[in-house]
Amino acid sequence: MRTLEDALPESALIVGCGDIGLRVAERLRAMRREVTGVVRSDQSAAALRAAGIAPLIVDLDTNGTLPTVPLLLYFAPPPATGETDPRLRRVLAQLPTGNTRIVYISTSGVYGDCDGRWIAEDEPLKPLSPRAHRRLDAERALAAWGGDHVILRVPGIYGPGRLPRERLQKKLPVICEAESPYTNRIHADDLAEAALHAAVRGTRGAAYNISDGHPTTMCDYFTSCARLLDLPPPPQVTLEEARRVFTPAMWSFMEESKRLCNRRMLDELGFAPCYPDLERGLPACMNRIDPGALS
Repeated sequence: MRTLEDALPESALIVGCGDIGLRVAERLRAMRREVTGVVRSDQSAAALRAAGIAPLIVDLDTNGTLPTVPLLLYFAPPPATGETDPRLRRVLAQLPTGNTRIVYISTSGVYGDCDGRWIAEDEPLKPLSPRAHRRLDAERALAAWGGDHVILRVPGIYGPGRLPRERLQKKLPVICEAESPYTNRIHADDLAEAALHAAVRGTRGAAYNISDGHPTTMCDYFTSCARLLDLPPPPQVTLEEARRVFTPAMWSFMEESKRLCNRRMLDELGFAPCYPDLERGLPACMNRIDPGALS
């Protein structure tokens, strides 16, 4: 099997060059690839230049045009409202189906609630939240486009600068361990690596669960983060209490309990996470400065 460095194309375009995009760009530049990051503002473009990445200022919401490249890493989110992703659909309308491979970051939220079961990529897609419906619309748009694409279904991302410090400082409650839903995670650095493995080894049209393979509960995650950050553990409430006190946004994450099987990622992409559990991943969050998020 060829190495990533041998197999990756000479140039790549990253749409949505925020935290994960910057991590991917850093790896591509280390392999001497030409990387262009798509941003919307002069300020973000200047930040990309400072990081050694060529910027391209495009507003994808106003029919901005993208160049044709062999590899398009699409990390931009859908719009904040609605149940479709017209942003991605505009991009796909521009692209011929034979010249570009797209790696698209979706969400494990497209599965909806699975009652805590272990699930693989063939699980029926039954999203509950509007944000998950938007991601499913994007997946369907890619399938209808018909070109070469790979979908990464990603759960909660953690890493440097991505820990719930503010939430813990506010002492917001979590559902008690006995009733807490399962939650899945991936370290930001592992997600960046997985995206490059998918770019080279992903099966055309396939979806992959990108997770560390060791789900725990949401209560365990926030309690572990509090311990790492030397903050008091969050107060715990029952499921019934949570229905009354959680905001709709907070509650939407409580409704979806599942455990993601990552066997397809391991076998087909040949990628094993450097941080396969919180015990190893959380301490690494304190050892690197967050590169920041650009839009």
